[in-house]
Formats: sequence, structure tokens, C-alpha cells
Amino acid sequence: MNRRDSKNQFVVCIDSEDYRASLVARRIYRVIRDPDAEKRGLLRVVDESGEDYLFPDRLFARIELPKALGRIFAKAT
Repeated sequence: MNRRDSKNQFVVCIDSEDYRASLVARRIYRVIRDPDAEKRGLLRVVDESGEDYLFPDRLFARIELPKALGRIFAKAT
């Protein structure tokens, strides 16, 4: 994934089983770059509450959105 701009980093949730109050499977979420968390296998994700929290990275698949779509998603989160 291109790491040039944290506003344009997105993932899709592939497993929300243990986090149903915070995540919805097959929904796109914005990632906030957190190198320390990533070293521990975690991603800082803006969840359903609109706040950012750490989740296991295994729950997500990274996706690359076209710039225009990434800007739209970034505004929505």
C-alpha cells in the first residue's frame, strides 16, 4: 500500500466477529498511520464510532482507492 498520505490509507474489514459493536464486515475504514502499533500487528482504524482504535491487522485487507475516491472516503470519516 502506498504510505505517502495517511488520509488515503484504507482497509476493508474481513472479520468483525469479535468486534461487532465497532466494525462491520465488508465495510471500508480509514487507517491512521501508527508505526509502533503496526510493529505489533495492529492497525489504528477509525471505527463505527468515528474514533480511532487499535485492532488486530488480521481483521482487515488493505486496499488502494483511486485518489478521487480516497478523498471522498476521507471526508466521510
